[in-house]
Amino acid sequence: MHFHIISIFPNMFDSYLSESILKRAIKDKKIKISFYNPILFLDKKDGKFYNKIDDKPFGGGPGMVLKAEPFLKAIKKAVGQKKHFKIYYLSPRGKVFNTQMAQKIAENSQKKKGKIKDIIFVSGRYEGIDSRVSEIYKGEFVSVGDFVLTGGELPIMIMIDSISRQIEGVLGNKNSLEEQRLSAGKYYTRPEDLKWKKKIYKVPKVLLSGNHKEIEKWREKNK
Repeated sequence: MHFHIISIFPNMFDSYLSESILKRAIKDKKIKISFYNPILFLDKKDGKFYNKIDDKPFGGGPGMVLKAEPFLKAIKKAVGQKKHFKIYYLSPRGKVFNTQMAQKIAENSQKKKGKIKDIIFVSGRYEGIDSRVSEIYKGEFVSVGDFVLTGGELPIMIMIDSISRQIEGVLGNKNSLEEQRLSAGKYYTRPEDLKWKKKIYKVPKVLLSGNHKEIEKWREKNK
């Protein structure tokens, strides 16, 4: 799957994508990430960008609005000659993203016919992006929760993480998908007896019993 990210702050993704599972997924070519910075699509004069990326909103009001043209050019570059792609605009007013959406996006990327392997994320900032962008390039507005962030970069990272783990081979072991196994609310590992401030904290005996039926009952009870 190929994720295309439209953002004026692409460097925000560096540390997250260069660690752990996503780093390995990129290395193993399970996923691919491309960035398109709208600032780089501003007009140049004498080698310098002389237009601003944002401006005051028509009709008045606080804050600044990101201009349409550089975002349109960035999206056009990401779309290229692709016939099958999906655009997601990150917005606190959008549909709330969840695991079911992640699974559907991942499944659609692996269909034999009409598969969508190119996902384009558009990250806004400030008061948002000029609405003519989404009028020209139709897409779906999504949110990661009932709260407001300073931009769409963090939500994009969340979505990429959640979608990528649904792609075959990314996690290595399919049983690592918490969504598909009985997940307890409590977990324990070695040592069996943990000493902390003169007190001993023990692992529940049932988890040491080897009785898988009783262990599953315990996990169900402690979900």
